[in-house]
Amino acid sequence: MPPKCRVVVCILLAGWIAVAPSSIAWGSSHREAPLVTKIPKVDGTDFYMFRSYEQGRADTVTLIANYLPLQDPYGGPNYFTMDPDAFYSIMIDNDGDAEEDLTFRFRFQQETADIQIPVGNPGQEQMVSVPLVNIAPITPGNEPGLNVRESFRVKLVEGDRRTGTVTTITNAATGESEFRKPVDNIGNKSIPDYEAYAGQFIHDIDLPGGQTGRMFVGQRKDPFVVNLGPTFDLLNLDPVGPPDGGEDDLADKNVTSIVLELPIDFVTSDGPVIGAWTASALPRTRVDERPIFGNPFQYVQTSRLGMPLVNEVVIGLKDKDAFNASEPKDDLQFLQYVTNPTLPELIEILFEVEAPNAFPRFDLDAAFLRGFPGINENGSVGEMLRLNTQFSPVPAFNQNPLGFLGGDVAGFPNGRRPGDDVVDITLRVAMGVLLPPELAPAGQLPYTDGAFIDASMFDVEFPYLNTPLPGAP
Repeated sequence: MPPKCRVVVCILLAGWIAVAPSSIAWGSSHREAPLVTKIPKVDGTDFYMFRSYEQGRADTVTLIANYLPLQDPYGGPNYFTMDPDAFYSIMIDNDGDAEEDLTFRFRFQQETADIQIPVGNPGQEQMVSVPLVNIAPITPGNEPGLNVRESFRVKLVEGDRRTGTVTTITNAATGESEFRKPVDNIGNKSIPDYEAYAGQFIHDIDLPGGQTGRMFVGQRKDPFVVNLGPTFDLLNLDPVGPPDGGEDDLADKNVTSIVLELPIDFVTSDGPVIGAWTASALPRTRVDERPIFGNPFQYVQTSRLGMPLVNEVVIGLKDKDAFNASEPKDDLQFLQYVTNPTLPELIEILFEVEAPNAFPRFDLDAAFLRGFPGINENGSVGEMLRLNTQFSPVPAFNQNPLGFLGGDVAGFPNGRRPGDDVVDITLRVAMGVLLPPELAPAGQLPYTDGAFIDASMFDVEFPYLNTPLPGAP
């Protein structure tokens, strides 16, 4: 951390440590809990929120919710559709009470064209349904051979997501409320120019109050970069080696993205700081085999994600499903996992470096529970991704992948951009980089998983995430 930033952080923490935390938890990601391994279509993998750095769009905030992890590009013949029984939501708290004030709720549906072809001897042919998603090349505006079409509708709920005011989101160009989702990148023969094809599905959308946003929903290259296998093999890597000394185990994977661009003055209310998270829900009958009395259509939250990574490496195994089913306002139940985290102790055992000796860990409270005073604190108590919209966006070529730790206050944990190295940042924060050296003797070491990431690896325009990898070259 640059000296100036280190001084600022220490000053902030000095005033912060005197305040006892009332609750905390962190977030989820790829296959982070036992239940979602059984229902991957509703597994939230990553959540991003940042002031848009596309040229000319600085007055907007971009939110990205990724679902359905570890998609192999060649994963046919049915590929990776969303679950039509599920609700997928992006929630925003703009008044600092750890409860949603704006909820964008997505519901998907699928339609099968049942394409049939004649099979049999001449004069005795029978029309038989094909087993494939497509039987002819797909080009922009031309999908005659597409056998499965996926679409979705979006509701905006203002206030409590269960009882608030509901508005149907419509296409600003057509007024229609049904949106198409592009088919996954089957391969270059099926879709010769996937980038142009998917570009048709970027839409301007009408918002309440006469404002306009942008939206894209579809498959993307998975933006998360992590040395995944060695990390969970008892940290079978060099944790203080070069930041590019390892492999990105997700380099060959795709993901399904829900991307929104919204005006700053639409998402803010009581101040410049907003908090947000994404969550999915399924009917209780899909996730609970016990008899249900009363309303059989009751929905159960199955995934929740604000801050990255922590349900995997902080929340205890027995409580991972409980965290995914919880809400930020109820995070007191998980307090012990952050005030007395196990990850630093495991690193100490595995690598003979001294874990921080500061309990309870109020530095983690500031980083992940309340936000930093003067940076992204919004008065709320609960785990969520927080963003101060007053800080100007940094152009991609100037962004520091270590975000706040690298002197770039527009980066993680003040929001999260695609090029922010959240793995390295989280390791360093867990080991005490924000603490005085006497409380964290090994806190200034350059901890890393060795999987390099920065903003140059992504697009500089909406929807920012890269074109998904094709199933065949």
